[in-house]
Amino acid sequence: MPYRRLPNTDQARLRALKTAQNKGVQTEPKDLAFSPKLLFDVKVFVPQFEQAIRQYQFSKDRQTNFGKKLTENFRVARMYLSHFLQVVNMAITRGELKPNVRTFYGLSEIDKTLPEINTEQQLLQWGMRVIKGEEERMAQGGSRVFNPTIAMVKVHFEKFVENYNVHKDLVKTSQKMQVKVAQERETADNLILNIWNEVEAFYSHLEPDKKREKASEYGVVYIFRPSEIAKKNS
Repeated sequence: MPYRRLPNTDQARLRALKTAQNKGVQTEPKDLAFSPKLLFDVKVFVPQFEQAIRQYQFSKDRQTNFGKKLTENFRVARMYLSHFLQVVNMAITRGELKPNVRTFYGLSEIDKTLPEINTEQQLLQWGMRVIKGEEERMAQGGSRVFNPTIAMVKVHFEKFVENYNVHKDLVKTSQKMQVKVAQERETADNLILNIWNEVEAFYSHLEPDKKREKASEYGVVYIFRPSEIAKKNS
């Protein structure tokens, strides 16, 4: 026997609810295979479920699009910060700066390697540390580093920080909308289950094939097993 399969995607849920709703609108109350109360509940629920899905998708799209922009901000800010530290190391190698200037940036005086900056958190950490350290060094009369200057590093770093915070807010909004959709999804599943149960009970006196045919008009989905399909086609 074919088995009934409840929808497992939001679009399938909406399709099932709208099919039942449309059938309910087109059918005389006395002939309706599920209760008027369920029809009322569906009419109220469908618009708010659609709105929740749209809002979540809109939030996800904004988050994704802004995430691409943040990726570019990260790349540029990381490049400028890395180049600044490379220039400092080259100035030390040429004897223009003393090795102890590295300590202003939280680096070891004898360590020529650049810090690992592969994540947003690492960039936030090292960006603030290097900018603050360079400002302190300059306040103590240190000579300026060029190409890039710390001012150029700061411009790109602050742009990254600004967009990082915006993106973080977008992620929070998407997560809230995701929770809302999940809650609405639970309601949708309960409505569909109750409608389908009532529809099948209404047509329980019919032969199985006829029962499935009538129930399908209300959006009930039946799946034939491979062996049943083969038998049906033979």
